Amino acid sequence: MKPVVSIGTQSFEKLRQNHCFYVDKTLLIQEWWDNQDDVTLVARPRRFGKTLNLNMLECFFSNQYAGRSDLFEGLAIWEEERYHSLQGSFPVISLSFATVKGNTYETARDGIIQIIINLYAKYGFLQEGAFLNPKEKEYFDYVKADMTDSMAAMSLHRLSICMNRYYGEKVIILLDEYDTPLQEAYVNGYWDKMAEFIRGLFNASFKTNPYMGRAFLTGITRISKEWIFSDLNNLTVVTTTSEKYRTRFGFTETEVFDALELYGISNEKEMVKAWYDGFVFGSQRDVYNPWSITGFLDERIYKPYWANSSSNSLVAALLREGNQDIKMTMEDFMAGKTLRAEIDEEIVFDQLRRKHGAVWSLFLAGGYLRAENKVFDPETGNFVYELRLTNREVFVMFRNMIKDWFSGDDVPYNDFIKAMLQGDLKIMNRYMNKVALETFSFFDTGNKASKKTSPERFYHGFVLGLMAELAGRYRITSNRESGFGRYDVMLEPQRSDDPAFVLEFKVHDPEDGGTLADTVKSAHEQMEEKAYDTELEAGGISKERIRHYGFAFEGRKVLIG
Repeated sequence: MKPVVSIGTQSFEKLRQNHCFYVDKTLLIQEWWDNQDDVTLVARPRRFGKTLNLNMLECFFSNQYAGRSDLFEGLAIWEEERYHSLQGSFPVISLSFATVKGNTYETARDGIIQIIINLYAKYGFLQEGAFLNPKEKEYFDYVKADMTDSMAAMSLHRLSICMNRYYGEKVIILLDEYDTPLQEAYVNGYWDKMAEFIRGLFNASFKTNPYMGRAFLTGITRISKEWIFSDLNNLTVVTTTSEKYRTRFGFTETEVFDALELYGISNEKEMVKAWYDGFVFGSQRDVYNPWSITGFLDERIYKPYWANSSSNSLVAALLREGNQDIKMTMEDFMAGKTLRAEIDEEIVFDQLRRKHGAVWSLFLAGGYLRAENKVFDPETGNFVYELRLTNREVFVMFRNMIKDWFSGDDVPYNDFIKAMLQGDLKIMNRYMNKVALETFSFFDTGNKASKKTSPERFYHGFVLGLMAELAGRYRITSNRESGFGRYDVMLEPQRSDDPAFVLEFKVHDPEDGGTLADTVKSAHEQMEEKAYDTELEAGGISKERIRHYGFAFEGRKVLIG
């Protein structure tokens, strides 16, 4: 009987007991234990098996699972007899910040406090007997909803003391999704308060805690040490470019192809690879996202499973609100091109909206980009990476995200596209003015033509919208180096019955005199003078199939002609 494909199950015990599909990652236990690192932080994109792996570590080491060797029999770790004696032999504190989300600092902080309160309730039995002295038993009275920050910071430290006294062994601490409250704090504007709170908690829990034996943390990002881990010199950080644990999170291609054969669909290998391959961890290439693979095994449909499984709010905000350089690079990514960029894997959140490379560092850490090659730059001490979109699934995710920018009820962008294809200038102007009215502020474009960099955000967002709506039907390119107007856009049809388009954007400055219509005329004159049709005609497209449109902008007013 083939294993059941269980979607979303994060319980190692449940998967093993119910004969569910499981790719053996138990050698993570051996690798981690043999490394003997005090505090390990593994950063991986979301839905990469981090939660399941931490639960596996808990099932293996926690004395709450003593005598449960049945969970590991038949798996790789149980073939290593020297580890048998470790199973079920340590006190383990296991917690997750995955649910710590909120629009305010108070809401998010309360979420962490409730997790700590639940931990103390779980181990309330430690107060029984004479294992703890009276002062230590009082720790349980300190943990309550209105406790101070200093009390909260010491809470895991004090629970470690109590568990060490009770069991006579140092504690293993497992923390999943450590950075969720920090990302929420950045998006919602309370970063400083949350960073200070987390810093105090982590310092007391992982640095000045002699009752802790080891700790394992997971998250998506490696947040700058100066912000969160400034006092932790015992921290080992493992990112997507590290060699450690390179095969322990995510599925290798061999594991994926074995699964396809197990379920009788080995003929799907090529398409599965195109859609879901592309992640690179250290020197391990061809890594697949477990969530996407289990989703495909269950539904047998090609669609974005991982990319649509949870919020992409931070990525969406950075892309939508980014400057023209970020949108231009995104145009290249959507066209299948690569970017050479210097990557600093320590994410500095206050640089994300002003430092070009910081955005791509986050995208790489989050799994939206993959590193094709890297070269060490001795002058800067950093690596320069060649980056591209990870796979087809990520491309579709970004395409849908960009389409959502223009998908409001009052902004029927797809109707504008239809009108453009049909050559209906009246409808194009009507809809384009609705688009501009609704989305200029959305892209932070400003109202004055003299703000030269602001309108670029809209123009490039508009081009990304074209690429999203017309993906597969047109090859869309832009000539950004011309230095005339803003830039021209060329739409080369992939079907013989579709027209080709050349679009020229110009900002009308009232101080120069003239009207919007004069600016449209100037755009057409420029397209003729610079022979923008040459490339299309060289590709076999006749002059009659090429349409020219000039776009004149003044604030939020648009005229197309």
